[in-house]
Amino acid sequence: MEASDHIHRHPGPSTSGPVEAFVARWQGRTGGQERANYGMFLRELCTALGVEPPDPAGDPETNDYVFERVVKERARDGATTSKRIDLYKRDCFVLEAKQSRQKGGDKEVKGQADLFAADPQQQGRRAGPPGWDVLMHNARSQAENYVRLLPKAHEPPPFVVVVDVGHCFEFYANFRRDGKAYDQFPDRRSFRVYLEDLRSPKIRERLAAVWANPMSLDPAKESARVTREIAKRLAAVSKALEAEGHPAEEVAMFLMRCLFTMFAEDVELLPKQSFKHVLQRCEADPSTFQHDVGQLWEAMDVGGYAHAIRTQVVKFNGEFFRRKTVLPMGREEIGELRQAASYNWREVDPSIFGTLLEQALNKEERRKLGAHYTPRAYVERLVIATIIEPLREDWSHVLGTIERKRAEAAQFPPLDPRRESALADARKLAEAFHKTLCETRVLDPACGTGNFLYVALELMKRLEGEIIDAVESLGGQERATWLDKQNVDPHQFLGMEINPRAAAIAELVLWIGFLQWHFRTRANPPSPPILQAFKNIQIKDAVLEADVSLARDASGRPITRPGPDGHPMEVYAYKNPRRPEWPKAEFIVGNPPPSWEANISAKGLGMSTPERYGPPILR
Repeated sequence: MEASDHIHRHPGPSTSGPVEAFVARWQGRTGGQERANYGMFLRELCTALGVEPPDPAGDPETNDYVFERVVKERARDGATTSKRIDLYKRDCFVLEAKQSRQKGGDKEVKGQADLFAADPQQQGRRAGPPGWDVLMHNARSQAENYVRLLPKAHEPPPFVVVVDVGHCFEFYANFRRDGKAYDQFPDRRSFRVYLEDLRSPKIRERLAAVWANPMSLDPAKESARVTREIAKRLAAVSKALEAEGHPAEEVAMFLMRCLFTMFAEDVELLPKQSFKHVLQRCEADPSTFQHDVGQLWEAMDVGGYAHAIRTQVVKFNGEFFRRKTVLPMGREEIGELRQAASYNWREVDPSIFGTLLEQALNKEERRKLGAHYTPRAYVERLVIATIIEPLREDWSHVLGTIERKRAEAAQFPPLDPRRESALADARKLAEAFHKTLCETRVLDPACGTGNFLYVALELMKRLEGEIIDAVESLGGQERATWLDKQNVDPHQFLGMEINPRAAAIAELVLWIGFLQWHFRTRANPPSPPILQAFKNIQIKDAVLEADVSLARDASGRPITRPGPDGHPMEVYAYKNPRRPEWPKAEFIVGNPPPSWEANISAKGLGMSTPERYGPPILR
């Protein structure tokens, strides 16, 4: 089951009869008053889903599940005005309803209706004319503003829902529940649910969960469980290989190649289950393991025919498959790898995977596997405050200009050159911001296994999805080729790390995370080579650079001292100490190592660097 399909079951209709009746009754409906329609539409939706309908209207300021929930907005002069949430359920969602093709309705946004192609047959189809996205975007902004107006005693709900009555639903989630940024849920390809999609039991279960138990949809919970289980299996394999005398670094790189191969088959960069079948054969006959896996990796490195899986494979390249060493393994260890390959690697959470993998591969850390890692919620809070909020503020300014261009276009009839010119100008603004986003660099000067960098990548990919939607809503679908030329990718996420194994894991984490988001948002695989050697993770000390050599005594013998385990450790001499040069970046973020904490008051480090590297983004 894919990550986007992780849904906890809730009571619902036992047959699709009520759903078919609901779809038939509402699909393609035009005319009437929107305010009368949306309440009826949503009540009947609740019946079709098998969830409780809203409560009868009582005190609209205290009811926790009600239509027309009143919230207060305070102006700068202290005056307050009442706003009404179309449907509110405490701890679940804020819902804003529109009826897109109803000119003159109570909730019509003036100037937008003329952007629609006046074709009543469009209602209920899976796509609408360009102006439809304007309506939905404005409704989303309105709903997010209502979240900020909720009483202080009400924690921000995990969902914002936008409904085009009789046509579709859009879902945006924030499981942090800080009320700040709501992202497309579960991803850009499937956040929009059309009326006919309700025929799918999985879709109905998702909607029922939004109504009844929205936090059960948080993908991080299942991802964390799967990631821990995989790490435990890898720890067992790593321990066995080291016991046979293989160097720890060689074991680590070998297992990382195995892991990426498992991931590649689950996202179908390799044929589905092909590597798993190789492992099954090798488990039966371990003597074939080195030959079959080695030949597969040779093909993945350069592209070509892979005899082990009997098919042509694309060129992966990057750093992972240049070294193709395959360690000999016994039946039991191959079985552990096969079990690890049986998990759905689309569900692995890169934000904690790196730390757990480092613990699995490190003899000293293995015994406390999973005992500690920087929680994702903590990482997100820091990344959002440092990076995403400034970027979203800049995007908001650009969107304001785009909306003015849309309004200008609405003054002219279809095919009028002035209309096309205004929309083209709006597209250029969105594409220019996208270009800037793709050139925005994030540096973690003590990146460890890359969890801060991955979270930054994920959140920037989410923002990128919104920008792409804006371009397409302006008629830019035919220009989608610009996405193949430039998109948010690992080259922007820069790290410095003194531990070579952690640095290699950080690179693996970024590539897995990037490819996960690629396949969640786009149908086709990236162009080969799939992996590129960006050299974005540098193995170096961010605090001190020096000419390092073994310290020797007067007779030239290496000097040693007792290590933490009592065994002798080599002593190194540091000559010509100097401040290292850091890569240039627009944002710096991370979790400082213990040696830095004496000089940094906060647990986390986050800053933007406009003074050092130029003006803020598009400001």
